[in-house]
Amino acid sequence: MTTVHDLTTPALLVDVDALDANLADMAAALPGPRLRPHVKAHKTTALAARQAAIGHAGFTCATVREVEGMAAAGLGEDLLLANEVLDARRLGVLDARVTLAIDSEETLRAAVDGGVREVLVDVNVGLPRCGIAPSRAGWLADRARAAGLTVRGVMGYEGHLMMLDDVAERGRLTQECMERLLAAHADVGGEIVSGGGTGTYALNTWVTEVQAGSYALMDTAYTAAGIPFRQALTVLGTVISVTAPAGETPGWAVADVGLKALGMDHGNPAVPGAQVWFCSDEHLTFAPDAPVAVGDRVRVVPAHVDPTMALHERVHPVRGDEVLDTWAVDLRGW
Repeated sequence: MTTVHDLTTPALLVDVDALDANLADMAAALPGPRLRPHVKAHKTTALAARQAAIGHAGFTCATVREVEGMAAAGLGEDLLLANEVLDARRLGVLDARVTLAIDSEETLRAAVDGGVREVLVDVNVGLPRCGIAPSRAGWLADRARAAGLTVRGVMGYEGHLMMLDDVAERGRLTQECMERLLAAHADVGGEIVSGGGTGTYALNTWVTEVQAGSYALMDTAYTAAGIPFRQALTVLGTVISVTAPAGETPGWAVADVGLKALGMDHGNPAVPGAQVWFCSDEHLTFAPDAPVAVGDRVRVVPAHVDPTMALHERVHPVRGDEVLDTWAVDLRGW
């Protein structure tokens, strides 16, 4: 039997029981096509296959590479690239149903030139990122249809609201964003209104499908926002230095999980039973509540799941200390 003590650290771990419970809870809340899971959160076709097995046939992707990898894994029944690209030629040749987000003449032309036949009009609902103004969405849809494309509907992402502490305010502002999206949809037409995410999955009742992804693995930022899924992802580390011999309470300890193993844009990670002081390139300095020794293993909880996954080549599903398998993080890259 392989255990976590046999792994080279840092190593990604997924508590398989927590993962499966998260998938089941979300499938109960948003069954079948009501959820279009976002693979950018885990970048792992083996995990996406578990999502497909419980009824989610359509997926959201953020990169061309993710679309390619999902298609190659036989998960290409309905793939949405919810991002603008200016070169779609790799998409048009895939043996998969691919829908591309567009928000301009240039991205429309990229879809046509790349051989992509179906699009969603991406609408700016309040997050200052991609998306056309709601008042111009109908115009772009008309241009797309005139170019021979099928316009399946609209999408809009209220990403700036995902982690608002005040749930009532999060819900109120989500409604404002979705009213903009629905106004655009009235001009665009089509059967799809796509949006939402892990932070608003229970609040956004206006879309036909929710693009949640982080719920499967979770991180400290979403947990702090009160999102009710289990922490499934940790980064296994090894204590490589302490400030006192084993058996004495140290001032601090250092594990081999640093900036190059963790997504840090949402702040420091967490170590259960300890206070994290800071991270360096290859080090995590923490003050443990109880004595630790050089060679001890620690499980570090990332603050942001998506970029953490993208930093690793493989992830190990575990139950307790037993390593059940190794999954390639095979949707990395662009």
